[in-house]
Amino acid sequence: MATSRSLLLSSSFLSKPSSFTSSLRRFVYLPSRTPIFRPRRHGFSTVLAVATEPAISSTGPKKTEPATVPLPSNDSSDKLLKIRHTCAHVMAMAVQKLFPDAKVTIGPWIDNGFYYDFDMEPLTDKDLKRIKKEMDRIISRNLPLLREEVSREEAQKRIMAINEPYKMEILESIKEEPITVYHIGNEWWDLCAGPHVETTGKINKKAVELESVAGAYWRGDEKRQMLQRIYGTAWENEEQLKAYLHFKEEAKRRDHRRIGQDLDLFSIQDEAGGGLVFWHPKGAIVRNIIEDSWKKMHVEHGYDLIYTPHVAKADLWKISGHLDFYRENMYDQMEIEDELYQLRPMNCPYHILLYQRKRQSYRDLPIRVAELGTVYRYELSGSLHGLFRVRGFTQDDAHIFCLEDQIKDEIRGVLDLTEEILSRFGFDKYEVNLSTRPEKSVGSDDIWEKATCALKDALDDKGWSYEVDEGGGAFYGPKIDLKIEDALGRKWQCSTIQVDFNLPQRFDITYVDTNSDKKRPIMIHRAVLGSLERFFGVLIEHYAGDFPLWLSPVQVRVLPVTDNQLEFCKEVSKKLRACGARAELCHGERLPKLIRNAETQKIPLMAVVGPKEVETGTVTVRSRFGGELGTIPVDDFINKINVAVETRTAL
Repeated sequence: MATSRSLLLSSSFLSKPSSFTSSLRRFVYLPSRTPIFRPRRHGFSTVLAVATEPAISSTGPKKTEPATVPLPSNDSSDKLLKIRHTCAHVMAMAVQKLFPDAKVTIGPWIDNGFYYDFDMEPLTDKDLKRIKKEMDRIISRNLPLLREEVSREEAQKRIMAINEPYKMEILESIKEEPITVYHIGNEWWDLCAGPHVETTGKINKKAVELESVAGAYWRGDEKRQMLQRIYGTAWENEEQLKAYLHFKEEAKRRDHRRIGQDLDLFSIQDEAGGGLVFWHPKGAIVRNIIEDSWKKMHVEHGYDLIYTPHVAKADLWKISGHLDFYRENMYDQMEIEDELYQLRPMNCPYHILLYQRKRQSYRDLPIRVAELGTVYRYELSGSLHGLFRVRGFTQDDAHIFCLEDQIKDEIRGVLDLTEEILSRFGFDKYEVNLSTRPEKSVGSDDIWEKATCALKDALDDKGWSYEVDEGGGAFYGPKIDLKIEDALGRKWQCSTIQVDFNLPQRFDITYVDTNSDKKRPIMIHRAVLGSLERFFGVLIEHYAGDFPLWLSPVQVRVLPVTDNQLEFCKEVSKKLRACGARAELCHGERLPKLIRNAETQKIPLMAVVGPKEVETGTVTVRSRFGGELGTIPVDDFINKINVAVETRTAL
């Protein structure tokens, strides 16, 4: 069923630009109406992965640059949106021609195309090919798309006549009248508010492709019928489709789940349960680097680092409101000595308890506390996705307690810290959104105005471009959301800064002002990376697993030409590790295979040792990015590594 008036809201939500449809610089250009921030300040360096990598040899990576093809979005092209919406109808018509017993439900346009949900038997790849051929026939017939307005009674009569129960349910959810119907010729119709192309012939059938079939519950309710969802992509011309498929293939090559397995970085163990991440030794090394950098920069910016428990009494979550408003995302409570305890879904109440441990004065504010705190949230098994959607994850969480007139400076400080952390890991392009007061909210008009102005002023002072999402804030305060752009141009939601007027009131936290009166402080929630798990997944895909030298879990692999050089190689490896380099020794194979294995594992540096190197106390260095670096004394090699790591540059 295509979108009715009442379903257009969900369709427009699905059609908003996502991480997958943002600009792919080395492949395609996707115009966007949202300005991308480019830092005005200079002096920091970033390391960006190449987007294509057909081969890596001893002379370094070879780059290819496909021709740029403009890829419009649903926002930038009304024509494309209409094409995709009509494709959903054409596909539904084709399915019901081939499978007369199939019942239709909804079929909106989405970021890269469209989908339609059907109540029918499971489909195969062979079925998709048949459906596409039938779609091509319908498109070639150039059938008109005709809009009709009917009464609710007439719509009910027609739906009953063709026995479409899902259409009847959708009709009941439509509050506006008259009811609109779209026909394809005089052969097929659907409840729909549009828009559509004038005729099916306006669709370029060579620019349409059916991509996959997935299961989906009706209305997203696991207790209701499992449907067959067919995904398709549609573009204005064949060149756009080819560019999109090229982009899609590159995204597949960078999939963090595959790379994580190939490089032995992390896993999800079935015996332990879905959505629970095991960090392998190499992945844990990267995590430690992230954590150490995060902690160091937070201390430099005036934060106190803390640790808090993973569980708490259930009463704490009653006070915070989580049990009332967030229970479906929380695990069941456990009884301990006749008291109920709860795994934490968030860290905020713990940080408030630490604030409350003693009487606070205005002189003590601002107070900044930060924690890498692991939280646990219930997610349906079908929604779990690698490191991006898990059930246990570690947030880089921090809270600031401050005075009203300190909000701007504190927000600006968070923005500076955010830029410093993200740029260190190779992200310097951001999309920034400021969300303001919704219709339903807590807090006075005055405090909302002050807080919103403080966020705007901080962004303006920073020189960042941003868009305002009017009414998009949380009920307890305005917020800033920041999305980072990766090497493929995809946007990833990471950083958020949220002013909160709700929890300080719920926990009745106060400070003593200059008149010895108790006043309510402002609370600011903020995260820079979001979660370590998700950020690591983004990092893997950003670099395609080709981490820069300073971040790579193994920086140097020492390779003997024969086992005759093994003892010297052991000495070199030991010396490298003693000087802080992450080195490992590999042997037992012919040298060409050892080199291939190192390349496959994306090791930045190979130190090859033969008889001559043993005699002269040197190593012959091959760089993954710089090619042959020649024969270098071991001590000089160590110094070069240390300089490159310190400056976060390649060797």
